[in-house]
Amino acid sequence: MTKKIVRPRGRPRKFDVAEAVAAAQDLFHSKDYETVNVSDVTEALGINTPSFYSAFGSKAGLYNQVIKRYAQHGAIPLEELLRPDRPVAECLSAVLEEAARRYSENPAGTGCIVLEGSRCSDQEARKLARAAHAAAAELIRSFIADRHPDAADTLTEYMSTVMIGLSAQARAGKGQKALLDTARLASRAFASAHSD
Repeated sequence: MTKKIVRPRGRPRKFDVAEAVAAAQDLFHSKDYETVNVSDVTEALGINTPSFYSAFGSKAGLYNQVIKRYAQHGAIPLEELLRPDRPVAECLSAVLEEAARRYSENPAGTGCIVLEGSRCSDQEARKLARAAHAAAAELIRSFIADRHPDAADTLTEYMSTVMIGLSAQARAGKGQKALLDTARLASRAFASAHSD
């Protein structure tokens, strides 16, 4: 005889969307956008599939919420590091070193949610990640342009390239020491070319 599963009566248990987004951020960070599927998310959040789609619309919709949360909880604090009272080279060095630390702090070596997402095959998620990356790059470009207007575009591309490389290396398993060594070497190259 098959045992009957007794389900509680009434509406399904509600879940806290903010807590769900935080849990999803951990999930996307421990794997990556491509690897995570909806069933991984619903299992991690303890919700059913209809509740997931009702709250987020799609996996990319959840990712959008994760990117917004990541800006406040996990991303490099650019506005704190890019200070007008410090030399540009010193600030950019601080950004690269913070990137190296944050990208490698997870034992899984997960890199940056935004930078890694900007290469995913899901067009909507890729667009969201690239928009977040472009906004961060614009903060860096504006900061550099205040003192080095002629070099702002090139130096921003340089910073972006190094940060993408640091994220990819973290994802590939490089440890924090290796990433910090790379960040410091990149910083010396910038400092030798541009002093305030």
